[in-house]
Amino acid sequence: MFMPPREVVGRSSLHPMLQDLTVERFRPLLDSRFRIVPEGAPTFEVELVEVTEIPREPGGRAPFSLVFQGGPDPPLPQRIYRVEHDELGKLDIFLVPLDADRYEAVFT
Repeated sequence: MFMPPREVVGRSSLHPMLQDLTVERFRPLLDSRFRIVPEGAPTFEVELVEVTEIPREPGGRAPFSLVFQGGPDPPLPQRIYRVEHDELGKLDIFLVPLDADRYEAVFT
């Protein structure tokens, strides 16, 4: 089965590079709404409920995690999903379900 290539995340304001995202970029977005766009399933909204910096060795970007609340029950399986936000634009992020309505993304 032919599958067209997925859109590549570029450096425009609509598509920030994942390595350019930091915990400081997400802290002001705490409690804001994001949209998750699963392939072949309806888009749904989630709320960013946790932004946590992860301790690290000196140098480089500080790793961090995000927890989103909301979504279908049963939860979607872990994988890369398109996540959209009015301010951040579109991101392809690996999400792991923590519970029926909670998803985590970890940036290292």
